[in-house]
Amino acid sequence: MFPSRHHLVFPSVQELGASLVHFIAELANESIHSPRGCFTVALSGGSLINILSEELPKIKNADWKNWFIGFADERVVAFEDPESTYGLYRTHLLTKISVPEEHILVINPALPVEDAAADYERKLKEVLPGDNFPVFDLIILGMGPDGHTCSLFPDHPLLQEMEKSVAAISDSPKPPPRRVTLTLPVLNSARHVVFVATGESKGTVLKRVLEGNEKNPLPAARVQPQNGSLHWFLDAPAAKDLILPLERLSTL
Repeated sequence: MFPSRHHLVFPSVQELGASLVHFIAELANESIHSPRGCFTVALSGGSLINILSEELPKIKNADWKNWFIGFADERVVAFEDPESTYGLYRTHLLTKISVPEEHILVINPALPVEDAAADYERKLKEVLPGDNFPVFDLIILGMGPDGHTCSLFPDHPLLQEMEKSVAAISDSPKPPPRRVTLTLPVLNSARHVVFVATGESKGTVLKRVLEGNEKNPLPAARVQPQNGSLHWFLDAPAAKDLILPLERLSTL
């Protein structure tokens, strides 16, 4: 049995964003006041950049100095490149919050992709000790229209990677081709995982992921934290065809 699964539906992306950041703020406070003394979170790119950059700076009395921010995947490009997830967060979010620079865990884009993955794995293990894999307090994920998450794509060999924490991919079906990504064992070791899916265009793949019970599950469907919670934050258009029990919420 899965320990904690929640499917939350909001009337609008704005209400979803406000509720998501309230969830993050409470979790950060809980983690910082635990014996660990810090909050570790991995962010994803895409539409999440706009949501988090708009809402995270609104957290009142945040103890930013005890946050550590990593990234669920990254494109191996210069940080100035518009394809760089860290580069976009640096421009749109990190200038608005006071997380220490040394607490932002990033790849070295000057390295070859395999070396960049190994270097990033070393950085994560220094900050996130775990028995086998780094354990984040929270990983925030998006989902592509093909069901991919991080840089884990349908039918790709990386879905079978069970030893590395961070893997290199040189043949991403979505450009740019060279990326590093957290692996499924790391996603499934997290204390909490959040997926965010919005828009009617996500409806078909969302139904497959949440209700499909497929023999060869899509990458997003393979994210099932072993001992943690899984929250899906959805807007109404994305969730309109789902028949599983949903928690319909509004922040207004």
